[in-house]
Amino acid sequence: MARVSRLICLSGDLMDGGDALRFVLDDGRPAFVQRWHGQVHAYVNSCAHVPVELDWNPGKLLDDSGEWLICATHGALYAPDSGECVAGPCAGRRLQALRLTEENGEVHFHDNEGMADE
Repeated sequence: MARVSRLICLSGDLMDGGDALRFVLDDGRPAFVQRWHGQVHAYVNSCAHVPVELDWNPGKLLDDSGEWLICATHGALYAPDSGECVAGPCAGRRLQALRLTEENGEVHFHDNEGMADE
C-alpha cells in the first residue's frame, strides 16, 4: 500500500526548543510536532498515563527548564526526542510516535502503517 503523506508545516515554522505545532490526525486524535536539537519529532498528544492532552496552552509542552515535555495534568516528564516518560506516574512508558519527514523546507506527516505501537 502506498504511503500517505500530508504537509504539516514549513520547516521555518518550528523553532528549536520552541512551542510545538498542533495538528489533527485523520482519525480525529490530536497530535503535535516539535523541533528538538535540530530534528523534528511528532507524537499523538495524549499522556501515556491517562489519555489527556499534554499541553496547558496550545503548543506549550515544555517544562520550566525547557528540557522535557510535560503533561500539564499529571506532571509526567517525557524526553522530546524519544517520547519516553522519564518521571511521573507513567515512567518507562512512551508517547505514541508519528512518522515525519523534513525535506525541501517542509515537514510532512506519513501514515503509521507498519509502525509498532510503543
